[in-house]
Amino acid sequence: MSTPPPADGDLPGLATSALLRNTRESALKTPGIRWDEADVMSSIDTRKMNMFQSIRDAMSTTLSEDDTAVIFGEDVAFGGVFRCTMGLAEEFGKERVFNTPLTEQGIAGFGIGLAAMGQTAIAEMQFADYIWPAFDQIVNEAAKMRYRSGGQYSAGRLTIRAPSMTVGHGALYHSQSPEGFFMGAAGLKIVVPRGPIQAKGLLLASIRDPNPVIFFEPKILYRSSVEHVPIPSYTLPLSSAEILKPGSDLTILTWGTPLYTMSAGARIELIDLRTILPWDRETVVQSVKKTGRLVIVHEAGKIGGVGSEIASVVTEECFLRLEAPVRRVCGWDAPVPLIYEKFYVPDAVRILDAIVSTLHYLIPSQEFGVVHV
Repeated sequence: MSTPPPADGDLPGLATSALLRNTRESALKTPGIRWDEADVMSSIDTRKMNMFQSIRDAMSTTLSEDDTAVIFGEDVAFGGVFRCTMGLAEEFGKERVFNTPLTEQGIAGFGIGLAAMGQTAIAEMQFADYIWPAFDQIVNEAAKMRYRSGGQYSAGRLTIRAPSMTVGHGALYHSQSPEGFFMGAAGLKIVVPRGPIQAKGLLLASIRDPNPVIFFEPKILYRSSVEHVPIPSYTLPLSSAEILKPGSDLTILTWGTPLYTMSAGARIELIDLRTILPWDRETVVQSVKKTGRLVIVHEAGKIGGVGSEIASVVTEECFLRLEAPVRRVCGWDAPVPLIYEKFYVPDAVRILDAIVSTLHYLIPSQEFGVVHV
């Protein structure tokens, strides 16, 4: 007698996910990877790292190559809450990796000033949930500095790292996903990696980008996602979504942790958005024009979430090609609960329900009642 599947679905664990590259050969074939030195391909080594180690590696690379680079934030000299800066103060000196007072607006303002004077500033918000006091500095100063000064100054050398998304027990003050609140901040970029290879390449690209970047790091992936990460310096393109699995009948779009809840069927196209602002409209629109259906998944609440903007654009661009309304599977529009956090985030059952209902959508018809598509 066969054993029934678990109530929350029968998905492979994160450690065995096909989204993670667990060999040197697969790591070197990462789409869009750009090596700092063009002739290193034949001699590249990789090292098994989890995500916090790859983020540390990216920052270590930056400190080694850029004498103007500094890292600062609450407790970063001690390694930080998630150990992403472990040992960097000892290696590069406490004048380049240092603690700040507990003031998020001060951290952001200090970083803006450093960037405006030509320094490479890497700031850490201890949790993304604490970014709200810095909102004015980020949206009104960092994002607008180039525009308001006519190009004379910018905060383009500022990168703000922030652990984000749910962790299983973070509740209302340690499990938020605030990316949607920054969607209207022209001049700002928002990036969310899905694993170690992506984290290193996207972080290095963010640090070198001529615009201020908020780099949201899914905290539950710090230790649980492990890959063979190339040791040499490399970047991955910003504002470029990655099609992880091609398909023909339905597009699933998400980023960060929810990617590992997916077990896409044979005809489902799975896309990792990666850069939330400015997002890759072309890749998403072309995919939906091909499949005719779109399901957007994110941990933040539905109202005012990133999915709202994407659904609006897709409806405008693909209206005559859509076979069903765009569906969003999101966190509930409530504070993230503590013991019920697992029920707050989109799970396999909710996502499957959205997929099935979208694939079997019935179009109302005045003449025949309904039309099955």
